[in-house]
Amino acid sequence: MIEARGLTKRYGDKVAVNDLSFSVAPGRVTGFLGPNGAGKTTTMRLILGLDSPNSGAVTIDGKRYMDLANPMREVGALLDAKAVHGGRSAYNHLLCLAQTNGIGRRRVTEVLELVGLTDVARKRSKGFSLGMGQRLGIAATLLGDPKVLMFDEPVNGLDPEGILWIRNFMKALAAEGRTVFVSSHLMSEMENTADHLIVIGRGQLLADCTMEEFIARSSGQSVRVRTPQPELLAKAVATAGGTAANGGSYGELIVQGLNAQHIGDIAFDTGVRLHELTVVRASLEAAFMELTGDSVEYHAAVPAATGRN
Repeated sequence: MIEARGLTKRYGDKVAVNDLSFSVAPGRVTGFLGPNGAGKTTTMRLILGLDSPNSGAVTIDGKRYMDLANPMREVGALLDAKAVHGGRSAYNHLLCLAQTNGIGRRRVTEVLELVGLTDVARKRSKGFSLGMGQRLGIAATLLGDPKVLMFDEPVNGLDPEGILWIRNFMKALAAEGRTVFVSSHLMSEMENTADHLIVIGRGQLLADCTMEEFIARSSGQSVRVRTPQPELLAKAVATAGGTAANGGSYGELIVQGLNAQHIGDIAFDTGVRLHELTVVRASLEAAFMELTGDSVEYHAAVPAATGRN
């Protein structure tokens, strides 16, 4: 269990984290989302004691990270996969970490096999691709077989097979009762991985809820309806305060502003026959953009047309 209470961190005039409180429970994958500059990495550094808060506190199973007797056996964290001495082999990098934390050589071999680096274990890490470096960072995170795991952008550089592997692996770790806290900008991947979400913007908490609850709050959620009487139903929906747009084929409507139950009742009351009534769930990306639009600090300009073909 990770618990943050009133965390605030300033860098000069910049407030990176602003009175932030949340809990990360075991037994589920908790996604940590926010725009660039929202304070995600700073928050993770505060959890690990790499930075000190100006106010507030954060604990892991009731203790500050600095007070843990065997930190690598209790918490595994991947914040920067590039934090490796390029002249060392993957095996020696992990062995050094293991020996300084009272972990045996056998565990080094085990984690190398877990992340798929056994064949390159004796090669220097400076020659590793981005994906291989990411796997090495994940191996270091797993080295102490910890019950709390933190990952910052763990799929960065991984190929499709690697992304599928880490997704299923994080779910399996959570199923074992471990605490899994993962930050990512890949919304489609997070939607397939996380059970719970913590969303921040400008260092402040914006949402702390399940994936389903977060997406359900989005105004982008709609209902697809098929009926042989689309004009009649569209008029009745408008009267009830909803909107009905042509769905692309005859008899198909996309309704917003009303839930499926309400639409079904309207159809029954007006004598409209329904062939389909399907809730079209908004994507995590759409819900995220809707919630965090006012929290984005860096906006790219839309390129002007050049007139070239």
